[in-house]
Amino acid sequence: MKFIALLTITVFSLSSCIAQENNSKKEAIYIESEEFSALNLPFSQAVIYGDVIYVSGQIGNIGLKLVEGGIIPESRQAMMNIKSILKQNGSSMDNVIKCTCMLADMSEWPDLNSEYLKFFPNNKPARSAFSTNGLALNARVEIECIAYIKK
Repeated sequence: MKFIALLTITVFSLSSCIAQENNSKKEAIYIESEEFSALNLPFSQAVIYGDVIYVSGQIGNIGLKLVEGGIIPESRQAMMNIKSILKQNGSSMDNVIKCTCMLADMSEWPDLNSEYLKFFPNNKPARSAFSTNGLALNARVEIECIAYIKK
């Protein structure tokens, strides 16, 4: 009986060491498309660590130009930008687990939600939202997401 207990403890200890060794070999991968890199911004579009992708805040822009029309088209374009980054890196909107939404004006929260929900028809990720006093290019909204990558 003592032998079985000792064997069990040894197996668990070894598997724990192997798991720690595998985790220590992970490296962050910094994602920048060629187009994004040309903008010379002080951050990456996304960072992949293990099987998680962290997408930087996206505004409703195409290149350096904000889409016209206010919060609804900006929200749609920001979500399209996120969707594109995820797809290019082996993930999808279905794999998003957390979003943070920054709004220029909290009174536009219902308009953000009307577009946001179109991208999450089934499972809605965890989310935080808050108002700020200024976003890049005078955007109305900025959205960042965290998703997993299915291997």
